[in-house]
Amino acid sequence: MLKLLFSAALTLGLAASPTFAEETVACPAFLDHDLPKLHSKDSVNLCEVAAGKPMLVVNTASHCGFTGQFKGLEALHQRYAKQGLVVVGFASDDFNQEAKTEEEAADICFKNFGVTFTMIAPSPVTGADATPVFAHIHQQSKAPRWNFNKYLLNAKGEVIESFGSTTGPESKALTRAIDSLLQQSN
Repeated sequence: MLKLLFSAALTLGLAASPTFAEETVACPAFLDHDLPKLHSKDSVNLCEVAAGKPMLVVNTASHCGFTGQFKGLEALHQRYAKQGLVVVGFASDDFNQEAKTEEEAADICFKNFGVTFTMIAPSPVTGADATPVFAHIHQQSKAPRWNFNKYLLNAKGEVIESFGSTTGPESKALTRAIDSLLQQSN
């Protein structure tokens, strides 16, 4: 009898609790797109890697005076990935400084700077043709005015802060903002 009562209580408890699907955070529409990875046959849906996590989104270019920031962005990725921060780079030729081929852009990112964070193939980050991620960012912040703008988004996809090209990945302002966001997320 006791076993039957326990079983009934357990069943009622499970029925009253939210299902796993209800507990998980729905992926925002701006992330739910298959985006081609840089110089790859693979694509990535940012819902799979970033939904419900804070993100650092950066527009990049291979032949820009700020290209050396790839090294610092990779260091941020290595430092904060275990705490939940997702770094995503969007290669773009909006400012006419991206490599002529994806192969060359990939060599610069992956071979020259050892990038392991997600890099998206060249795509627009400004104007009416901007990728859905950047179109979403534009609604909350300024569009990039040059390469290597950094946008810090919370787990809900809200732009918390943006940093221009001259703010390096190792800057105290950026790392303080990341630390603060991660403390709020935990």
